[in-house]
Amino acid sequence: MRVFGSPHRYYQGPDVFDELGPIVAAFGPRPLIVVDAFMLEALRGRLEATVARASLKAIVKPFAGEITYAAIAGMIADLNGAVPTAAVGIGGGKSLDAAKGIALQLGLPVVTVPTIASNDSPTSSVIAMYDASHVMISVDKLPRSPEAVVVDTAIIAKAPARLLRAGIGDAVAKKFEAEGCLMGTGRTPFGTRPLHTAIVIADACYQTLRAHAADALAAVEQQRVNEALEYVVEATILMSGLGFENGGLSLAHSMTRGLVKARGARDAIHGDQVAYGLLVQLAFENRPDTFLADLLKFYRSIGLPFSLAGLGMAQPTNDEVIEIARLTMTAPHLANVRPTATEDGVAEAVRRVERLAA
Repeated sequence: MRVFGSPHRYYQGPDVFDELGPIVAAFGPRPLIVVDAFMLEALRGRLEATVARASLKAIVKPFAGEITYAAIAGMIADLNGAVPTAAVGIGGGKSLDAAKGIALQLGLPVVTVPTIASNDSPTSSVIAMYDASHVMISVDKLPRSPEAVVVDTAIIAKAPARLLRAGIGDAVAKKFEAEGCLMGTGRTPFGTRPLHTAIVIADACYQTLRAHAADALAAVEQQRVNEALEYVVEATILMSGLGFENGGLSLAHSMTRGLVKARGARDAIHGDQVAYGLLVQLAFENRPDTFLADLLKFYRSIGLPFSLAGLGMAQPTNDEVIEIARLTMTAPHLANVRPTATEDGVAEAVRRVERLAA
């Protein structure tokens, strides 16, 4: 058996946020709306207007902090027995995961409203859980994908360009990770082998980013929406999410296990780590230098890091490279790569990327 999963509805465009009330009303009159505390004041007027338009009795909760089991339990306790009809997350990944975590505990449908495009979590059913020290302790999973994803590109255009760049870095890997899963013996997050549909979507994601990333980033620098931004947001949120959940992850994401503990590199944003991890994956797969050089040229053109120094790890030592490779080998996605991953092989791939980057 093979499985394809996706959000029930995906909405994208300038000012689509103002349609949120009617969209959420389909799931009942009393949604719990978890909003990034940083964004609440900026969006409060529009949120109140769209909620009133749909005659919703919304419970609005600001969120700041880490996604811990204690934080989710505290937010549920704050409901004082009220029973929401849906959980809506508005903001970055933390607010969306907070809404997902509450939904998982209470058995609610989920609506995600990302205000940045730094990763594809809005479309996915996974929830990254951390402890209070920002150490990931588990990846929980909703029984269903989000019922709706609402992406206002006018809001995305006002976010810092570095966040969209990180989303591009996360998404550009999905083609090669899905292909690695298909060629290897690994499974997707749904626990099955990938469908061909996922490979096609992941490839379209990559081609879209190669064609439009530079123009989209230029638009965000000017806080304006253009057709390139629409294409790239669709790629980084929708196509990337469908590609990874239905196609699988591979060495590029496995590399983050080592990079999140590495000197300097640990402070790099997730998408930058994945972008570097993709270069290592391609080097490990013995792709020609010309192939890697072409991708390096693309990275340079849009400002993605292509070396450990670019991630913040100046002059990495051999011992540090070996430690990154050792921790990478603890990731669950290593069946999704050919040849079979080894610590020595990953370390040598890192060294190859560093030589090419230099």
